[in-house]
Amino acid sequence: MSKRNIRIVLIAAMVILLSLLSVFTYMYMNERAGGLADRRISKVWGLNEPIRIPIANSPEGAVQEFRGEFYNPDFIHQEAVDGGMILFTHKKSRENSSNLQMEYVRKNIFGWKWVWGGGYSVSEATEGEFALDYMSIPTLDQVSTPFPMLFGNIQDSSIKRISVETQENETIIATDAKLVEVSHGHLIWYVFLPPSAAIPYVIKGFNEEGKLITNKQIKDANDSGSLTLRK
Repeated sequence: MSKRNIRIVLIAAMVILLSLLSVFTYMYMNERAGGLADRRISKVWGLNEPIRIPIANSPEGAVQEFRGEFYNPDFIHQEAVDGGMILFTHKKSRENSSNLQMEYVRKNIFGWKWVWGGGYSVSEATEGEFALDYMSIPTLDQVSTPFPMLFGNIQDSSIKRISVETQENETIIATDAKLVEVSHGHLIWYVFLPPSAAIPYVIKGFNEEGKLITNKQIKDANDSGSLTLRK
């Protein structure tokens, strides 16, 4: 190989190496604690200073690292989604209430990073009075997520199917929820809605015969609450 060809090969190799280094540097600046990704989350929260979300070796670790050392729930279910993982946790509080929490973590080349989450509490005094409960998680501006979604507990064993209806261009779209038994007698439900889904949503619960036994219209994308059985 001539000196000229060797020089061309070396220059090409250096260009490729510098390009890879630039990409790696950008990814690190984006994913590091307090980096660009954290700045986008901070903007969604309306914070003046960026939060610092650490990178962990596992989805559970990412949740634990962000929530803090005193956050010690039971991880009851998880499901892989595009780009990451949805995890559900359950925790009993001192106030005789149970908390169902959803956490979304994202996978990157450095590990796992918490992105978003939310939860609500149901008092043991009211458990059994309702057919099901729910929480709605909306889409986030400038942040890639599998939202909007709804999730919750199933309180009445007669509910065998749950669907959420949305409307798009005067067409009603019904999306069935996934029902999961996370422990004996404890079922949760969750549904990922189309990205174009807009409020209002209508939650419907059906029994084994396919009869509608509970329903509710939601007009707030950040709503949470409960549904009772139809009389």
